[in-house]
Amino acid sequence: MRTAAAGVAGIAGGHVLGGAGVAGAVGVGAAATTTGAMAATGAGLAGVGLVFLSHVNDPATTSVFPGDPEFTLETIATVPVDGFYQQYVREAEHTGTHWGAPGHFHEGRLLADQLDPGDFFLPAVKIDIRAKAAADADYGATIDDLRAFERRHGRIPRGAAVILWTGWETKWGTDAYPNLDADGVIHQPGFTIEAAQWLIDTRRLDRRGALGTDTFGPDQGINEDFSVSTALYDQHRISLENLANLGALPPAGAWVLVGGPRNHAGSGSTATIFGVLPG
Repeated sequence: MRTAAAGVAGIAGGHVLGGAGVAGAVGVGAAATTTGAMAATGAGLAGVGLVFLSHVNDPATTSVFPGDPEFTLETIATVPVDGFYQQYVREAEHTGTHWGAPGHFHEGRLLADQLDPGDFFLPAVKIDIRAKAAADADYGATIDDLRAFERRHGRIPRGAAVILWTGWETKWGTDAYPNLDADGVIHQPGFTIEAAQWLIDTRRLDRRGALGTDTFGPDQGINEDFSVSTALYDQHRISLENLANLGALPPAGAWVLVGGPRNHAGSGSTATIFGVLPG
């Protein structure tokens, strides 16, 4: 695991992702160390595995946030008629599995085309709250939950993607996913503001980092002022939302890689998000 992890860390340090700018963002010393480890072992990326952490973008199964525009795919060209096949995609930037930029909640903060490559490649930890979420759809992950995780798996890395595994992904594409009550309030688990602020104050969420979840977003559904998202979206920090296949992600030691379009002045975008797994 250490050999493969060194290779992955070397990429994040700038070995592949683009020179001194990214290396400096992660740490030149770390980049030099991990690149040296790769050279010494000859391992490179040979031991690294990839898993999808995104739902397939399909209007028939995609749960859309209440009030967002309809998501449609329209065939506009076919091979028999046009010589090629193509669809016309109509969706909001935050449809399906997606990421959000700081400017999504704050005027004047960074937007999609202003972020750095390293902001999209982060060490990942997965906090399993499935049992608590099954017992209480409004459950909010606490500082105690985070400390319990660290006692078992070690300290959350600085600048990490901290991902909640709530089990909500199994409800995708059904009315149970938004879990609306009679007043239209969403009932989904998330982070408490105290837990999110602790991650920020202790620099586990640093200049860069992410909160991720297999629900609509990092806030509890009943948190209608979105205080967790408001605190998260600063500097180069992003959100990862409507994640899938979290059972394939280990509690610690993996990375997440966020792919997809960077729209001009975008608030985020629908994304293919990968789990990068050390061997």
